[in-house]
Amino acid sequence: MAKRISDSDRALVARVGVALARGEGVARAELATATRTACHLLEQRHPGHTVELRVPPFSAVQLGIGNRGAHTRGTPPNVVETDPTTLVCLATGSLTWPEARAAHRVSASGAQADLSECFPL
Repeated sequence: MAKRISDSDRALVARVGVALARGEGVARAELATATRTACHLLEQRHPGHTVELRVPPFSAVQLGIGNRGAHTRGTPPNVVETDPTTLVCLATGSLTWPEARAAHRVSASGAQADLSECFPL
């Protein structure tokens, strides 16, 4: 069963995103909740198992991206890894996928590891 995402958690993502875009500090607990919420939203909007999104140390989710259905064996061949700050900035639109890639804030491997269609949330 999918995790129910509360309105307050959605609002927290937006609030943390604004603070990060302004260069303000964010409490670790708020960043963790915002990261997990953004990952759960992505998981709900893009169900499947073709791409693994890793955001250490807070979350990792499987997403269905691209033309293929589901990857069925072993580790997904498409892996994206980023830090929590970058994920929240992508989720809120203060950073675009091409900007994140160009700045090496996202590591993406695999033919379907382009998450540009997923952001902003």
